[in-house]
Amino acid sequence: MASRSSRQSYSHNHNNGSASSSSTTSSSSSSAAVSSRTTVGHAQPAHNISGRPKPPSATSRRSVTPNSRTQSFHSDQEPRRVRVAIRLRPRNAEDLLSDADFSDCVELQPELKRLKLSKNNWSSESYRFDEVFTETASQKRVYEVVAKPVVESVLNGYNGTVMAYGQTGTGKTYTVGRLGKEDASERGIMVRALEDIIASTSPASDSVEVSYLQLYMESIQDLLAPEKTNIPINEDPKTGDVSLPGATVVRVQDLDHFLQLLQVGEANRHAANTKMNTESSRSHAILMVHIRRSVHEKVNDEINSQEKGTKSDLFDGNGIPIVRKSKLLIVDLAGSERIDKSGSEGLLLEEAKFINLSLSSLGKCINALAENSSHIPTRDSKLTRLLRDSFGGSARTSLIVTIGPSARHHAETASTIMFGQRAMKIVNMVKLKEEFDYESLSRKLEGQVDHLTAEIERQQKLRDDDKYKLEKQLRECHDSFAEARKVLVTRSEILEKENIHLESEMKGILNELNHQKDLNNLMQDKVSKLEMSLKQSEQHQLENSTYQKVLADTTQMYEKKMAELIKQIEDERAHSENAEEQLALMKKLLSEHQKSIQGQKQIDELALKLQEMYQLHENTLSELQSLKSENKDLLLQKAKLNEELHSVRQRLLEQEKQRKGIENELIKLKRAVPENENDFEDKKSYMKEELSKGSSEFGNRMGSYRSNPLRENISGQRATIAKICEEVGLQKILQLLTSEDSDVQVHAVKVVANLAAEDINQKRIVEEGGLDALLMLLRSSETTTILRVASGAIANLAMNEMNQALIMDKGGALLLAKTASKTEDPQTLRMVAGALANLCGNEKLLTVLKEDGGIKALLGMVRSGSSDVIAQVARGLANFAKCESRGVIQGHRIGRSLLIDDGALTWLIANSNTNSASTRRHVELALCHLAQNEDNAKDIISGGGVKVLIQISVESSREDIRNLAKKMLRLNPSLQADMHAR
Repeated sequence: MASRSSRQSYSHNHNNGSASSSSTTSSSSSSAAVSSRTTVGHAQPAHNISGRPKPPSATSRRSVTPNSRTQSFHSDQEPRRVRVAIRLRPRNAEDLLSDADFSDCVELQPELKRLKLSKNNWSSESYRFDEVFTETASQKRVYEVVAKPVVESVLNGYNGTVMAYGQTGTGKTYTVGRLGKEDASERGIMVRALEDIIASTSPASDSVEVSYLQLYMESIQDLLAPEKTNIPINEDPKTGDVSLPGATVVRVQDLDHFLQLLQVGEANRHAANTKMNTESSRSHAILMVHIRRSVHEKVNDEINSQEKGTKSDLFDGNGIPIVRKSKLLIVDLAGSERIDKSGSEGLLLEEAKFINLSLSSLGKCINALAENSSHIPTRDSKLTRLLRDSFGGSARTSLIVTIGPSARHHAETASTIMFGQRAMKIVNMVKLKEEFDYESLSRKLEGQVDHLTAEIERQQKLRDDDKYKLEKQLRECHDSFAEARKVLVTRSEILEKENIHLESEMKGILNELNHQKDLNNLMQDKVSKLEMSLKQSEQHQLENSTYQKVLADTTQMYEKKMAELIKQIEDERAHSENAEEQLALMKKLLSEHQKSIQGQKQIDELALKLQEMYQLHENTLSELQSLKSENKDLLLQKAKLNEELHSVRQRLLEQEKQRKGIENELIKLKRAVPENENDFEDKKSYMKEELSKGSSEFGNRMGSYRSNPLRENISGQRATIAKICEEVGLQKILQLLTSEDSDVQVHAVKVVANLAAEDINQKRIVEEGGLDALLMLLRSSETTTILRVASGAIANLAMNEMNQALIMDKGGALLLAKTASKTEDPQTLRMVAGALANLCGNEKLLTVLKEDGGIKALLGMVRSGSSDVIAQVARGLANFAKCESRGVIQGHRIGRSLLIDDGALTWLIANSNTNSASTRRHVELALCHLAQNEDNAKDIISGGGVKVLIQISVESSREDIRNLAKKMLRLNPSLQADMHAR
C-alpha cells in the first residue's frame, strides 16, 4: 500500500469534512476544560507500569469497560482513565483497485461512538470507543478532541501523553507529525500542541524545552543531534521519573523555531519503502516537551476546591513562589506489519522484528494492566520503560488508534481494535508536581534587604538633618515673628491712610469719567455733522467733475469750430482779393476794349460778365462781414467760458482743501473716541463695572451711527443692481462672465458678487450656472480685480450649507488654494480667506478640505501681513476647531485634530497675544475648542498651550471665552495635571 496516496486521501477528505465537524470540536473543547480541572486532586491508587504491586482496593483494581460509559470523550465521571479514539483512513487508489469485489469490513457509527467489524457477510462485532473519527474528520477536530485536553492538563502542572498506534500505512504520522507547510489545515498534533503551549506561556516567567528522539532497533537516538546514539534511560528510585541524560534539550523561542527543529528531526528519522507503505517509519518517534511555569494567583482559580484547601497555607504564610514542572510526550509509534505482506528483507526485516518486538512488549503491559495483574513487564523493552508513566502512572494519557478500511487487513484491524479496547481499561493516577522556587525567593529577599538597609540609612540621615534644620528654623521664626508683628502694625496704619486717599482719588476719577462721557457725546454729534458734510462735499465734487468734463468738451468743440471759421474767412479773403484783381483786370481790359471796339455784341457780353463779377464781389463782401461778426461773437463766448472754467477750478480747489480738512478732523476724532467696548475697558480696566457698561453703550451707539450711512449706501447699490438684473436677466449677466473683454468681465462679476450677497439670489445664481462661471474665472483669469471679486462672490455663496457641498464637489477648495498661492494682493487674499473660513464651518467637509490643501492655504496667506487677512485666517481655524469639538462631543470624530498636522496649533499659540481684537478673539476660541479633545492634550502641553489657556481664562476680553477656557482646564485631566505641575 502506498502511504503517500493515503495521505493525499486524508488531506482531500479532511478539507471536505472540516465544516461538518466544527460544532463537535467546539463542544469537545469546552468539555475538555472541565475535565482538566476535575482530574486534579482526585488521584487514587492504580496499577503502575513499573511493576511494583499496589495494595488492592476497590478503586485501584476497578476495571472500566468501554460499554459501561454513556458520556462523551471528555466526560468527568472517569477523568483518570486512558482515553482512546479510533480514526479510519480513507480508501486510497490501491484499496479501490484490490477491494473492488469486497465491501468494507469496518462500519462506523460516530453518533453512538461505536465501530462494527465484519467477519463475513453475516457476522460482525461492535466496539465502543471514547470517540470515533470518520475518514472525513479534520486534523483540527482530531487535535481538539484527543490532544487538547491533555495539553491543557500539562499547562496546569500534570504530565501527559498523546500516542498514535496502528498498522503501518494507516495515517499515524499524518495524524501526529504532519507539518502542514503547504496547507495549514493539515497540521498534526505536534505542531498544534506546541502552538497552544507557546500561546499560553510567558517567555519572561515560563520556559518550554523540547527533545526529539527515536527508538530504532532498541537504541534510543537523538533526532536533533544524530551523532548521539544509544542514549541510556535513568529512573529516579524515589519518584520513579524517567530521564534521558545526554539527549539534546532545546528551549523553544516561538512556533517557527519549533517547526525548524521538527523538520531537522523528521529529516534524521529512519524511513523506508515497503509493499505496505512507500514512506514507512522504521522507528518510534517521541517528542518530549518539558514545561516550567511560575504559579500566580490567577492560576489558583483553575484548581478545584479540594486542592485550594491543601495549597492555601503555602500562599498565606511567607508567600514562597511556586513553580510547576510538567512533561508532555507525543509518541508516533512505528506501524505493526506482517513480513509476508510487507515483503521486508535484510535490514528492513531486522527493523520489522524490533518494531514488532517493542509493540508486543507494549501490548503485554497493556494486557497486564487491563487484567489487574500483579506483575507488569515494563523492562522487556525500552519503549515500555519510556512510557511507564503513560499507562498506569501519573500522566493523563490519550491514545489515537488508526485503522484502514480494507478487508484484506481484517486480522491487523481486529488486533489494533483490541489493543485500544484493552487500553481503555487502564486507570492512571494523575499527580500535580509543584516545587517551591527557593532560589528566586532568596534572590528577591536579598535584594529587598539590601534596598531596605540603604533606605533606612538614608531615612535616618534625612531625619537627623531635618531635625537640625527644623530647630534652626524654629529659632529664626521666633525672631522674625516679633519683627513681623511690628511691621504689620506700622503697615496697617499706612494702608488705612492710603485707603482714604484712594477713595478720594476714585471720586475724582468718577467725576472725570462723567465729564469725558459728555465730551464723547459732543464729539459724536460733531463727527456725525462732519461725516454728513463730507458726504455732501463728495457728491458736490462728483457733480463738479461731471460739469467740468462737459465744459471741457464744449470748449474743445467751440475751439474746433472757430478754427474752421477762421480758415473759411481766410479762404474767402483770398477769394475776394482774387476777385478784385480780376475786376481790375477786367476794367483795364474794358477800357482797352472800349478803345478798340470791334463789335457791340462783344461789349454787351463783357458788360454782363462785369455785372456778374460785381454781384459776386458784393456777395463775398457781405458774407465776409457776417463771418467777421460771427467770429467776434465766438471770441466773446470763448472768453466767457474760460472765465467760468477758471471760477469752477477755483471752487473745486477750495472744496478739495475743505474736504481734506474735514477728513483730517474726522481721523482725529476717531482716534480720540474708543472704537468698541473692549478698547475702552482695556484703558480703564481698574474702574468700576458701571463705567464699563457706560463705555459699552457709547461704543454701540458709535458703531450703529457709522454703519447707518454705509448700510444705506449698500442697500441703494443692491437695489439698483437688482433692478438691472430684472431688466436685463440673470442669464445674460452670467454670459458676460465669459466675455473676452476684461472690462466687461469685471463689471459682470461685480454685479454677480452683489447679487450673491442676498440669500434670495443665491439659489438662482447656482441653478443658472453662476458658481461654475465663477470657478472658471478663478481657474483661467490672471486679472487681480476679477480674482478678488470672484473670490468674494464665492465667499458669499459659501455662507449657505448646500452651496458649500457644491463648491467642494466642484474643486472650489483647490482653486481657492491655488488663487491664494499666485497672488499677493491683500484684498484678494482677504476674499479667499473669507471663502475658506466659511467652508471650515461645515463639519462634513473638514477631511476633504484638509486634503485639498485648504488649511495650508489659510496658514500660507498669513505672509501678507494684512490684519484683515489674518483675522479671516483666525476665523477659519476657529470654525474648523469648533466643528471638530462638536463631532468629538457627539461621538462622530476620534483622534487628534486635523489642524495639528499642518502646524495650525503652533500658529495659534504664537499669535494668542496679537493686537487685533477680532483676530485674538478667534484665536482664543480655536484654542479652547482644541482643548475639548483629550487626544490633543499632548500636543497642547508640548507646544506651551496650557500657559496660553490659563492666560485666556484670566485676561480674555469676553466673559464667555474666559469661562470656556476655565472649563477646559478643569475637565481635561492631562491639562489639569500639567497646570498643577506648573
